[in-house]
Amino acid sequence: MELLQAVHGYQFFGAWAKLTPTPYALVTLVLFVWSIFPAIRGAVHSSFTAGLRVTWFFTLLPAVTGILLALNGLKVPSATAAAGGLTKYGFEPDPSRNWEHWMYSLFALMSLYVLEILVRGKLIEHRVGLRFLPVVTLFLYGVAYMVGRVAVLPGSTPGT
Repeated sequence: MELLQAVHGYQFFGAWAKLTPTPYALVTLVLFVWSIFPAIRGAVHSSFTAGLRVTWFFTLLPAVTGILLALNGLKVPSATAAAGGLTKYGFEPDPSRNWEHWMYSLFALMSLYVLEILVRGKLIEHRVGLRFLPVVTLFLYGVAYMVGRVAVLPGSTPGT
């Protein structure tokens, strides 16, 4: 259980943590910057596809560990009280953050699916679809950032 919590809850600290609080957010930020080049060129190289697969890995690893933790009855740290009635980060617990965490995780999976559709050119013309890569990857980065944020910080309804 401790290993699952360590893998699922790994965070960066320091100045860079404001931009990329988790390894998942870092990978999605790199993918966002990387997606600008196929959008400009109008073609996807195998290296971008490999980067997309790495992003899938960094999405599914915390998702699977999070599901295993949830099956054992655990919730995000911002939703559960630790010692003294506060969360382990020193804030009031906010149970609504647990559902937000799941919502953002689903958004991440959906946006990765949309990226796969755009890269393969199935539903929309390939060159036109590639122009949307930076938009979808920026959304994915925002979602990845929020997944980590809602796990740590309380929302607008702490204590309820």
